[in-house]
Amino acid sequence: MRESALERMLVREVEKRGGLAPKWTSPGNAGVPDRIVILPNGQTIYVEMKAPGKPLRPLQERWGRLLTQRKHKWYVLDSKQGIIDFIAKEFPA
Repeated sequence: MRESALERMLVREVEKRGGLAPKWTSPGNAGVPDRIVILPNGQTIYVEMKAPGKPLRPLQERWGRLLTQRKHKWYVLDSKQGIIDFIAKEFPA
């Protein structure tokens, strides 16, 4: 499955549950996560989308470290199952 299809699935599943998942671009800051997931409870989560089996680039890894060191949630999602697991964890029934 292509990264773009996984990204559409993530956005659809987040929005079904009342959240938002806008694309994040930050000129001059290469490697920022692809999406900021905004939950209805006021929490934000950063998500890097990857095609199945594709590794993170060094700048993406760096951003993940910077975010998690500051106590932010950061996920790397590269499969349908990864998205299902993310939704189950962050949007409990």
